[in-house]
Amino acid sequence: MKRYILLVFLSVLISCNQKNIDATVRLEGYIFGTTYHITYLSAQNNNYQKSIDSLFSLMNRSLSTYIPTSDISKINAGDTAVVVDALFEEVYQKSKRIYTETNGYFDPTVGFLVNAWGFGPEKAKKNMDSVAVQKMMQLVGFDKIQLEKGKIRKQDARIFLDFNSIAKGYGVDLIARFLESKNIQNYLVEIGGEIRASGKSSKQQHWRIAIEKPNTDGTQSFQKTIELSNQSMATSGNYRKFRISDEGKKYVHTVNPKTGFATESNLLSVSVISSLDCADVDAYATAFMAMGFEKTKLFVEKYPHLKVILIYTNATGELVAYSSK
Repeated sequence: MKRYILLVFLSVLISCNQKNIDATVRLEGYIFGTTYHITYLSAQNNNYQKSIDSLFSLMNRSLSTYIPTSDISKINAGDTAVVVDALFEEVYQKSKRIYTETNGYFDPTVGFLVNAWGFGPEKAKKNMDSVAVQKMMQLVGFDKIQLEKGKIRKQDARIFLDFNSIAKGYGVDLIARFLESKNIQNYLVEIGGEIRASGKSSKQQHWRIAIEKPNTDGTQSFQKTIELSNQSMATSGNYRKFRISDEGKKYVHTVNPKTGFATESNLLSVSVISSLDCADVDAYATAFMAMGFEKTKLFVEKYPHLKVILIYTNATGELVAYSSK
């Protein structure tokens, strides 16, 4: 009995000491045109900044449309000899699945129109009327490209691939997987508002996340606060990133792949929460912004593993928040 009590005491003591020596490491910086914040608990107080920077560099070399020498930029420029890496292939396969599930509301080939409306790496085009948009829509459709033996094959060489609507979430996943490979189970990774949370914070509580209220006057406030553990969350909104034309018309950065237009709907903000990868919820959030409020409600009823918080304006112009069960 004494030996048993001693073993229990030692076990508790080791456990307490382990908790005491777990240090909170915080890393932050600028990547993918936005900021990132990484917090994790490390028993050895390990700083993995260099390794994380290397992962970001790998992503940029593969998927950045803003770097002319990246694989995706070469493919967009017509280079058919590019053999894509594992990162590109995983993002492609995820995109293909979610493109099918959302009936084309998530479509990385809409990048040609994203550029035309002035939200991509190229300058906005003028005279974007219905005739011009309809002509460009001939180059939209993820089913018009295939990945065969590591190479992208396009039905039309002018099709422009743009994975930016899933890339931030995928970057979060890469960092999360790296931390887990180092036996770190308690972490919060955030890139541009896309998040993956695992375990608990240093306060032994679930990670608390604030969801921003879609204020159109430039001020910042929060709609609600939620707790995450072993979950991903992505938020997409059109209330901050938009462009006003010379004629005074407002265009938002979410281009509807069904219509080709970048016009504002009553759905102002979408937050998607799930145990899936952050890349997945990032893509769903983009698709839901294009779908609008009613179609998104119907979609999540069919896919209950996706939880959503939708902030929209009702018929009287009031701001309303809807949360799925």
